[in-house]
Amino acid sequence: MTLSAPVHLAAPAHLAAAQHGFLSPTGVEIAFLLVGLVTFGAALVTVTTRQLVHAALWLVVTLGGLAVEYLLLTAEFIAWVQVLIYVGSVVVLLLFGLMLTRAPIGRSPDADSGNRWAALAVAVSAAVALVWVVVDAFRATWIDLSGPAAGTTEVTGTSLFRHWVLPFEALSVLLLAALVGAIVLSRKAKADAAPGGPAAVDVPGEKEGAR
Repeated sequence: MTLSAPVHLAAPAHLAAAQHGFLSPTGVEIAFLLVGLVTFGAALVTVTTRQLVHAALWLVVTLGGLAVEYLLLTAEFIAWVQVLIYVGSVVVLLLFGLMLTRAPIGRSPDADSGNRWAALAVAVSAAVALVWVVVDAFRATWIDLSGPAAGTTEVTGTSLFRHWVLPFEALSVLLLAALVGAIVLSRKAKADAAPGGPAAVDVPGEKEGAR
């Protein structure tokens, strides 16, 4: 009797994994695939467009799609962190920096550095490494999307602020440094373009003496 109990407890999970496969996807899995395709397309437009403002707006779509993917994976805490920090803070910071530095609204030929092949090689290498790490870590893991939420707010928050508090604070300092840098660049550009600056000082009587 003691040996048969674990077998009966593990049977539903095994049967659920056997019933649902690649040939019989559920509605959640189909939605996950469609949202992933939209997110991938938005990410491609973000890195290929030459309009900086459009790139920032397409970045909103990309990060929002990732938040939806987290919700479909029953990780509601990570999804709302994605919305609050990345969509609500990082993108707003980028737009604020673009406005302060008076970035061009239309097409900008200077947005392309000419290193597309190097950037593509780095992107493909990073994607392959990320996919390999995720597949190797979750190869034998089955997530029942129709069951209770696996990533609760309490467990995730405890892990974040106990084991990852230093990277969390380092990220906040990095965002603050980016904001200060945008303000400094904006003030420097205004000082150089001021009509009454040192280069445009008009000394009274100078023109009469020259005559």
